[in-house]
Amino acid sequence: SLINALEMPERWKLRLIRHFWRPGYFEELLKRLEKNTDIDAVTFDADKKRFYEMKKYDQNKVIAGRSISEILKRFDKKIKDPRSFADGKKIVKIIRAFLKINCKLSKLDDELLNFAKKNNLKINYMCSSPEKLKTTKKFDVILNMEIVEHVEDVDFFLKSCANLLKKNGLMFVATINKTLKSYIFAIVGAEYVLRWLPIGTHEWEKFVKPEELKNILIKNNLNLKKIDGMNFNILKDEWNVSKDLSVNYIAEFKKN
Repeated sequence: SLINALEMPERWKLRLIRHFWRPGYFEELLKRLEKNTDIDAVTFDADKKRFYEMKKYDQNKVIAGRSISEILKRFDKKIKDPRSFADGKKIVKIIRAFLKINCKLSKLDDELLNFAKKNNLKINYMCSSPEKLKTTKKFDVILNMEIVEHVEDVDFFLKSCANLLKKNGLMFVATINKTLKSYIFAIVGAEYVLRWLPIGTHEWEKFVKPEELKNILIKNNLNLKKIDGMNFNILKDEWNVSKDLSVNYIAEFKKN
């Protein structure tokens, strides 16, 4: 991912990845990263001095329920990979530029490759469907967001995705249920009335019922962990998580 390709302390990578889905807090983190407001030079120097002093102590000695070796291990990365002010500004500039990428889907692969090259990022964007992807690599997470309702052979597509997932890896699937309500809302409403999508974008016959999705993935060694409905509030122009699975829903699966 972009975050993992950037040169920054591991603790910051974890923060940004964990909170990417919270726009307000994510923006707050970017501001802190950009201005280094979480780093106090005096405190850091004092911690660093104390850190190296404690390395001379008996590493098995226990302080407040932890051995000195455990305490030092927890602070090892923080002491050894502090970032400079210039690093923080550069990192945030790259992230903001990435978030501004806006192009047609057909041009996205070229845009991402050019972005990675321009910023000297070691990211290998591979343009391929899972059925045709030539790699021996297994992935920790696979996102199938609004795609399974468009493929010709959903069983083969999901089987190919499952084969690319590591043991204990997660697969998220966001799609549309096969109901009368979904036909009215996702096709008649979204395509013919509101014109949010070109007419013909969806085919109701390809919509996937939650139970059908669950059964396909069980056959491929994945178990359902969680499922939620997604409802659009047209007055507030926002999506909300709900228990209503009748139209849009998102499911989380874990590989055995």
